[in-house]
Amino acid sequence: MLIDGKKIAQELGAELTGRVATLREAGIVPGLAIVVATRDEGAAWYVRSLVRAAGKLGIEASTVELPTDADAGTIRQALSRAGADASVHGVMCQTPLPGGLRLEDIGSAIPPEVDVDGANPVSLGLLASGSTDAFAPATAAAVLRILKHEGTPLAGRRAVVIGRSNVVGKPAALMLLAENATVTVCHSRTTDLPAVAREADILVAAVGRAGMVTADYVKPGAVVIDVGTNATQDGGLVGDVDTAAVAEVAGAITPVPGGVGPVTTMLLMSHVVTVAERRSMRSVG
Repeated sequence: MLIDGKKIAQELGAELTGRVATLREAGIVPGLAIVVATRDEGAAWYVRSLVRAAGKLGIEASTVELPTDADAGTIRQALSRAGADASVHGVMCQTPLPGGLRLEDIGSAIPPEVDVDGANPVSLGLLASGSTDAFAPATAAAVLRILKHEGTPLAGRRAVVIGRSNVVGKPAALMLLAENATVTVCHSRTTDLPAVAREADILVAAVGRAGMVTADYVKPGAVVIDVGTNATQDGGLVGDVDTAAVAEVAGAITPVPGGVGPVTTMLLMSHVVTVAERRSMRSVG
């Protein structure tokens, strides 16, 4: 069964539209600021898609364009300034970053309160501690939302996450642990990776290698969540999973495109709205 991420995103969007309308009636307009220091075409497409999605929901999204040779200090200053703006309820930094910088190098400049894509190491620490105040990276949150939407049992089940990035692998593993799954995190040095993956009732592929996960990696009936977004020569996208082959074995699988991506966008918007709602409640209190 192919899991329809677009349908899940539409349901989330309908819910968000109502929440935004309530905030606007109270004079509060949710705002998202996206700091960009790249001219990467894929990144530009993604930022435009976020701005469009926000506009449809009634969220004010703006981009802060920086030079492509901006250093860490410049980027951190832009993130800090956006986070201090009372009209902004969410701040994110678009990758890739210039000069070999990593998100970990500048993410701490985003105040945790408005860190809607979990870039600040503090957010990851809060997530690990079980705090409900932290925002997980939206892609990792999308993995869990899809599993819950599909009614996939998590407690006591064996979950394998292929990939250990701070953006997807680690936070997804933490969130699965919080749901009482038994979690194994795999990476490039995992011995006999296909055998480990075949133990999974839930397999999350987030490694960034097109078609790496084949049918040999999948236990019959397993739920496979493909987080990969790998560009093809003809301008398309493919995931980390060989979908056609794995679909013959898996019980359910997310396609690429149309799986995790649309849900990620809506959860990012949901985080922005949550910040606005929290501030509204504090002001009333």
